[in-house]
Amino acid sequence: AYREASDLSRPQLAERLGYTPQWIGQIESGRSTPSEDFAKDCDSFFDTKGAFHRIWKWHQQLEHIEVVPPGVRPFIEIEPGARYMRLFEPLLIPGLLQTEEYARMVLRVGQRQEKVDELLAARMARKAILEKEHPPWLLIVLGETAVRSRAAGAEAMRGQLQYLLDLAELQHVTLQIFPADAPVFQASGIVLMSLEDRSDVGFVDAAGGHGRLIEDPDDLEDLVVLFDQVRATAYSAEESARIIRSV
Repeated sequence: AYREASDLSRPQLAERLGYTPQWIGQIESGRSTPSEDFAKDCDSFFDTKGAFHRIWKWHQQLEHIEVVPPGVRPFIEIEPGARYMRLFEPLLIPGLLQTEEYARMVLRVGQRQEKVDELLAARMARKAILEKEHPPWLLIVLGETAVRSRAAGAEAMRGQLQYLLDLAELQHVTLQIFPADAPVFQASGIVLMSLEDRSDVGFVDAAGGHGRLIEDPDDLEDLVVLFDQVRATAYSAEESARIIRSV
């Protein structure tokens, strides 16, 4: 659209930008994926103030979203806009907090290797939210079972626990463990999110990626109460860190 508005043919634009007309044609037809450099070059040439680069970033995110189970996609799409996240997971380290080695061990069950690689790339891409200039505040409550499990292997678990300890050192992160014998009977994970541009939402995890996004205010309030009840049984952040170091 910008090329045609500028009365440029594909060869003319290709000459200006330093690409081949065939490459321009493949991108315009959707047969090839534009590179980040190409997006930046288009922004500079058309003076679009980062519009092409934003589209490129969206396209990268979309590629990762398409490989995850349908039940998780609505949550993944809005997760980058989170300002405050409360995470509860009784049995596993939550996907957002997983190391690559731990995630690979979790994802490989019942999957072909190529599918594992795709899912792993999508899961690791989510961690960009933790590396933003202004990352979300995180309140994490993990089951002691999740921390003590060796299902992923001792070495993978050691690296995972060290990663959790490193996270817990950050000022915007609070990490707590609730005891294995606590009277908590919520078997699935819960995420509560406050977002930049919309009302708060929740997400309830389920087997096989069949989780559900919670937007109804009454249902969301029930999740908040449940989360608070779980947290009331948890060890302090200091004691939780001691447990993780011990394991």
